[in-house]
Amino acid sequence: MTGRNVIFDLGAVLIEWDAALAFADVFTTRDAAEDWMRQIDFAGWNRLQDGGRSFAEGVAVARAHHGPLADPLEGYLAAFHLTIEKPVPGSWAIVDALNAREVPLFAITNWAAETWPAALEVHPRLASVFRDIVVSGQVAQLKPQPEIFRLLMQRNGLSPADCVFIDDSRANVEGARVLGMDAIHFTDAENLERELAERGFFA
Repeated sequence: MTGRNVIFDLGAVLIEWDAALAFADVFTTRDAAEDWMRQIDFAGWNRLQDGGRSFAEGVAVARAHHGPLADPLEGYLAAFHLTIEKPVPGSWAIVDALNAREVPLFAITNWAAETWPAALEVHPRLASVFRDIVVSGQVAQLKPQPEIFRLLMQRNGLSPADCVFIDDSRANVEGARVLGMDAIHFTDAENLERELAERGFFA
């Protein structure tokens, strides 16, 4: 089956992301780092970074809201590579198997523009295995907004009906389905392989 396209999410599907590791030189324990991240709403802060906000602006906004409590963010960009060193177990083998079958592979990721170079450095295969990667921070659009899915379609002449989308976020999976894509909620590589086999990608 070479006529269908598979679109991957990256974080928590192919690449594990452990943001607390970026602050290991500031906090003596993981619990302390995670408690601080909750205090400053790191998840909300990071989503705005993924949406296209610059790192300088993000730090400035955090300082305006949290004062010196935001200080550890200063080192986040330099330490970001530490947060993405581990691949998700088994997932890259599935990418390889699809690639060997000449299945067209694409990716859409919610990822900040300024941390994306680290992703390409730590995982250089990203630049060769995918025909196109839409990076949210570069295009100022976020999953599950329909615009980011449509952008990948337009850039590559794809039809949603000819695509299978894979993401660990149920909201993103539903966003893809609304546009007419088949979509798989990723939980682990074993289940993903089974789902793809049921769709005829693997004999």
